[in-house]
Amino acid sequence: MPTAADLLAIMPFPDIDPIAFSIGPLAIHWYGLAYVAGIMLGWAYARRIAANDSLWPGDVSPISKTQLDDFIVWAALGVVLGGRLGYIFFYDLPAVLRTPVRALEIWNGGMSFHGGLTGMTIAMILFARRNAIPVWSLFDIVAAVVPFGLFFGRIANFINGELWGRLTNVPWAVVFPTGGPFARHPSQLYEAGLEGIVLLLVLAAFVYGMRALKSPGFITGVFVCGYALSRIFVEFFREPDAQLGYLLSTNWLTMGMVLSSPMILLGLWAMLRARRQAALQL
Repeated sequence: MPTAADLLAIMPFPDIDPIAFSIGPLAIHWYGLAYVAGIMLGWAYARRIAANDSLWPGDVSPISKTQLDDFIVWAALGVVLGGRLGYIFFYDLPAVLRTPVRALEIWNGGMSFHGGLTGMTIAMILFARRNAIPVWSLFDIVAAVVPFGLFFGRIANFINGELWGRLTNVPWAVVFPTGGPFARHPSQLYEAGLEGIVLLLVLAAFVYGMRALKSPGFITGVFVCGYALSRIFVEFFREPDAQLGYLLSTNWLTMGMVLSSPMILLGLWAMLRARRQAALQL
């Protein structure tokens, strides 16, 4: 009688076409649908948070549903442009400098979370100033919903058979079509679980259980810290980008770790700053 581990060990990689469906010559990819799903679910959740005045300082929400509706376009542009530019500068600059048209080839590498975060931050600052919204409160409401996008994005990475993990013999290892005839960690699913589900639940506990939105900037700090810790942990199981490999002649340090480490300090600073500001207003 085979054990559960035996059954998992022989499970083949799900042969899912990266193209979800086609409309004439237009091919709709799962990756694009993941972005749409993340943005739409995040928007719906953000509207619910914004409508609950009791969660905010002074029991008054600083942002209206209409403003959130307008912000979707800004958020999408910030994430997509920042994510692509971030990938180019952090992971693929030499290749793009040799062949500039490669910058438009999103199938050659795709997006960078850290670049998307930077693009989103710039979009939030500009939108908040234009609409007279407290910038830290806008940061907080966006931080509370970002895990939706992270979850669906990592699931799309798994479907595409990209960003797979290091070699392993664990029972749940997967042989990816693009990863050679080797069993690997399904690190995309690890990230989907930690950066998506776990981080979403942690943030929701702070938003609803601890009323942390009343200290503008605290939820942002929790998200930044939580993402960084999750990403650094998963990097120990994830194969580094082929064009970079391991850094500083090590067999463990990756660009993802380097980019995520300062985020821990930034997140801690945001949380401490939020608590200090809240204490001064008492």
